[in-house]
Amino acid sequence: MNKTLTRAGKHDLMWRQLLPKTRRDDEPLQVQLCTAFVTAILDGRLPAGTRLPSGRDLAQLTGVSRNTAVLVYERLSCEGYIESRLRDGFFVSADITPTQVAHEPAPATSALPDWGHRLKAMDQSVAWADRPTVWRRVRYPFVYGQFDPRQFPLSQWRQCNRQANERKAVDRWWQEGEQVASAQLIDQLIRRVLPRRGIAATGEQVLLTLGRQQSFYLLARLLVREGVSVAVEDPGYMDPRNVFAYNGARIVPLPVDEQGVVPSAHYAGCDYLYCTPAYQCPTGVTLSAQRRATLLSLAAQHDQVIIEDDDDPETQYDGQALPALKALDRHDRVIYLSSLSKLLSPGLCIGYIVAPAPVIERLRQLQRMMIRQIPGNNQVTAALFIEQGHYDRLLQQAREKLAQRAALITRALREYLPQASFIPPTGGATLWLQLPHCHDLTQLYGEGLAKGVLFDPGNAFYLAAETGKANPALRLGFGSIDMDAIVPGIQELARVITAHWQRHKR
Repeated sequence: MNKTLTRAGKHDLMWRQLLPKTRRDDEPLQVQLCTAFVTAILDGRLPAGTRLPSGRDLAQLTGVSRNTAVLVYERLSCEGYIESRLRDGFFVSADITPTQVAHEPAPATSALPDWGHRLKAMDQSVAWADRPTVWRRVRYPFVYGQFDPRQFPLSQWRQCNRQANERKAVDRWWQEGEQVASAQLIDQLIRRVLPRRGIAATGEQVLLTLGRQQSFYLLARLLVREGVSVAVEDPGYMDPRNVFAYNGARIVPLPVDEQGVVPSAHYAGCDYLYCTPAYQCPTGVTLSAQRRATLLSLAAQHDQVIIEDDDDPETQYDGQALPALKALDRHDRVIYLSSLSKLLSPGLCIGYIVAPAPVIERLRQLQRMMIRQIPGNNQVTAALFIEQGHYDRLLQQAREKLAQRAALITRALREYLPQASFIPPTGGATLWLQLPHCHDLTQLYGEGLAKGVLFDPGNAFYLAAETGKANPALRLGFGSIDMDAIVPGIQELARVITAHWQRHKR
């Protein structure tokens, strides 16, 4: 038996610290042990020539089977981290060089650059709606933008991912600069996704992006210059608004009512309009057919371009969905952007822009300055997922789940917060709840979080903070919250709002 382990005390403790008990979670035990060994070797805590525990002792120390321990040593040996010596055991290989951490002296104070002078100024008043990292552990997460992992067809996605990583498929996407994977996904978008929004496009009119966020940035860099004015919904999505403003645009707020964005008189002088017609962010209302016709007519009359953000496409569950603005556009005045994030996963970061071919070509050149290409493995997997029908099935299931959740949250709000007002959602996964009294939304947010209720305060969506204070509202997302948590969550939210208002009155 290994003499190191037969000695009592410190040597045994050393191995237990280096190789902690494996966890029974979603990571295979063999992978956990291999990672622990590799980390210790590369960190220099297991120097070259160190004798390792026997397979039996390793199993006992880490709580795995002996077969698993043997497989761990076989894998580490194949990868060159350890070597087997006949009748003597396993040892850390001398061929592996530990990672050395560089310890450089701090630069002299006089040599430090003046970063405040060099960096471009950032408007400190801009609003963001970043949620806390603990949102997963909150009892009632009424958050938007997260998908429901329990609903996702993981086995079908894995199957498509395996196909995307077969040798023939890999050869199409792993080479730098080749766009075969992009063409495959764009083809599926053109055939299977865009037609449901009424949009006909060719391959030269579609650009894949790293999600909608990159789409905003690319469009702002291409279109915005000094003196350009961009009309935005107010309240509206703050990220594109901030991106346009950072690139020098003059932002013109447009009010929103129950029919969507209102094209007020000063809109006529704007160069661009950014809007969310399908389910307005954050109110969730749908732009009416009459308003759509009005916006397109004004765009032609005043030589304007509309940037249509179809954030949560194809999730209409009550009535017939209206076609996208891009589908009604006859004069190439609408630039359409969307993504696969809401239905598949935000982590995939697959977005796309549909625009006239000359615009797409310039956007492609601009994107080339930022990245060489979108990750091809994700593109091929998503293309196969759509092509094999999994996307359509998932979409139908999502509509059914969202309809059930929308009905639950609507009934609960009417029962427990009858004094608040809202428009029942007909699609998407958000509800805009307008409160009857003035509230300190920042304080209300903190009180709700303390009680396990998480929501988006409405003031962050307004261009002027004072407007948000005068129109207190909350955005409630219901796309990822468990159905059994919706009613008790609204009950708790009602208690928090009532208690906050009572304290405010006093």
